[in-house]
Amino acid sequence: MSPERPRLSDDEFAAWLRREGERRYHDQHPFHLRMHRGELTREQLQQWVLNRYYYQSRVPIKDAIILSKSEDPAFRRMWIQRIHDHDGERAGEGGLALWLRLAEGVGLDLDEVAGFSRVLPGVRFACDGYVQLVQRVSLVEAVASSLTESFAPDLMSRRIEAWEKHYPWVRSDVLEYFRTRVTRARTDSEQAIDFVRRNATSYDLQERCVAALIRKTEILWHILDCLQAAP
Repeated sequence: MSPERPRLSDDEFAAWLRREGERRYHDQHPFHLRMHRGELTREQLQQWVLNRYYYQSRVPIKDAIILSKSEDPAFRRMWIQRIHDHDGERAGEGGLALWLRLAEGVGLDLDEVAGFSRVLPGVRFACDGYVQLVQRVSLVEAVASSLTESFAPDLMSRRIEAWEKHYPWVRSDVLEYFRTRVTRARTDSEQAIDFVRRNATSYDLQERCVAALIRKTEILWHILDCLQAAP
């Protein structure tokens, strides 16, 4: 039986996570590249907004599952802010409300968007798979799966610029969700990577954290695969 590999240093581990995340992040997907080059039709952009809302709606659910895995009140106080950010403190506030504002801005029916009646089956399968992943793995692996948000701030900035340039029929004020994530995702990812670095206490656990992050990138990629293949 071969001896267990020694745990990587915090810096080596963080570099491994970043390397795998950058290499696999969905900003390089052909559908995403077309979006940023202004090559999507109005209907394709609408379909992305509609289907992506289903993913957004799963985010506070997976965050609630992560909360339930922790015995540490300090961690729960930190992590619960993510649910407040998405759900808001009251109706009409938070990230989900801002996404519905975006949906209205691109000309979608809000009842259809919020009711998920037109979500592609593959998108639903992928997003539900993310919730199931977080349910199945340990707390530190579940937190590691969220580290795709490390790459979100730069992506959101590029997205705002691309939409304002290529899709002038979308009012700039409905892009507020993207603007809020530029700063919020940076804070969230810094908290998450700090937690993962401190709590992945063996090489085996570090490896499983990387696997969880890779699985998350595959889920995001699959969502775009479904949109790419849609009529």
